[in-house]
Amino acid sequence: MKYKPHEYQSYATEFILSHPISAVFLEMGLGKSVITLSAIFDLCLDSFLVCKVLVIAPLRVARDTWPAEIKKWDHLKGLSYSVAVGTEKERIDALKKQSTLYIINRENVDWLVHKSGIPFHFDMVVIDELSSFKSYGAKRFKSLLKVRPSVKRIVGLTGTPSSNGLMDLWAEFRILDLGQRLGRYISHYRNTYFKPDKRNAQIVFSYKPLPGAEEEIYKQISDITISMKSTDYLKMPEYVSNEVFVTLSDKEWKVYSEFKEEMVANLGDEEIDAVNAAVLSGKLLQMANGAVYDSGNKAHVIHEKKLDALEDLIEGANGKPVLVAYWYKHDLERIKDRFPVRQIQSSKDIEDWNDGKIPIAVIHPASAGHGLNLQSGGSTLIWFGLTWSLELYQQTNARLYRQGQKDTVIVHHIITKNTIDEDVLLALTKKEKTQDALIDAVKANLEVMR
Repeated sequence: MKYKPHEYQSYATEFILSHPISAVFLEMGLGKSVITLSAIFDLCLDSFLVCKVLVIAPLRVARDTWPAEIKKWDHLKGLSYSVAVGTEKERIDALKKQSTLYIINRENVDWLVHKSGIPFHFDMVVIDELSSFKSYGAKRFKSLLKVRPSVKRIVGLTGTPSSNGLMDLWAEFRILDLGQRLGRYISHYRNTYFKPDKRNAQIVFSYKPLPGAEEEIYKQISDITISMKSTDYLKMPEYVSNEVFVTLSDKEWKVYSEFKEEMVANLGDEEIDAVNAAVLSGKLLQMANGAVYDSGNKAHVIHEKKLDALEDLIEGANGKPVLVAYWYKHDLERIKDRFPVRQIQSSKDIEDWNDGKIPIAVIHPASAGHGLNLQSGGSTLIWFGLTWSLELYQQTNARLYRQGQKDTVIVHHIITKNTIDEDVLLALTKKEKTQDALIDAVKANLEVMR
């Protein structure tokens, strides 16, 4: 296929070419893969500034999306690549092949650096989903940081740079610029831009930005960062967000509220307990969805209000395909018992969905997060159960709400009234505002091209 880049795509490619260190915050659907591949082609096969490129991506994106993009575009012909996923032997064989571009899943970064026996002779690294390196304690972060000084060029790609707030940015930029902009140590970053928020005596549970900190952080990273929203550069479909509230009966509410107050509930012969607030949060989310696991991992059904609401929404779609996002395994089991659904898991599932062959599909946000193009198969998404993760929430919505979608995208949220569901929805909204502020602060100014 002939590549006819939008103006913003040409701008982003040129930004990568002109910045050895670049953070490219592209909202889902803007074509970050082809933008980056165009830059890689130029650097490797035109200007000869780079010899060997490593792309680190989520597993399914590494396996399917990047190879598909290279094959798709005519201007990338001649760019050789090797996909290092699968068994250890398959990964080693792939890494030993003579190629320009090597693609590996992020779970194997530590293996590549410390266990593969393959020298880390990559002079350019592309991190697809930079936000997956936000945890500075993770092995993948430490391993990549170890070899980072030998890398001449690095690109960080993501649409969700600060899904849990500005604290996420330190690790992401530590990998990119080795601490030049936000400091080499998390303690320095924290002390400079934040103050303790929630705490218990000397134990600090969370931090909040100091006055003016957000603006200062954006200023520090702005020279190597561009950000773009799809609504600014593409004609996007209409997006409708809808909340469908369900109400528990007195009996059901008693179980929920007692558990919330006492952190314990009796269900028949089994006692469900929550040993701390985090477990309590998970248990309450399960209850809001309709069932809860006991200590033996057996699910106890509390209500079917969300299933009834889901049935109404499916009927209201009038035969149009619907995609249902679930969180807990017992959610999936109960949905399967009620409806003829098919899970989106394999490449064949994706193909059949996009061909309109699946009337009701179910998907877990953790597997839907990155790189899946599902916009051809439907335009209705139903959140049966919510997640605290803004990144997974936004990325799942973007499977349908993206370039190429021809219909109005309707995202339904089934919310159990007066429960933790409402808190989660509010938290996602607040996090989204913080992230939007970041993106707006470093938004690309295309006027410089004109």
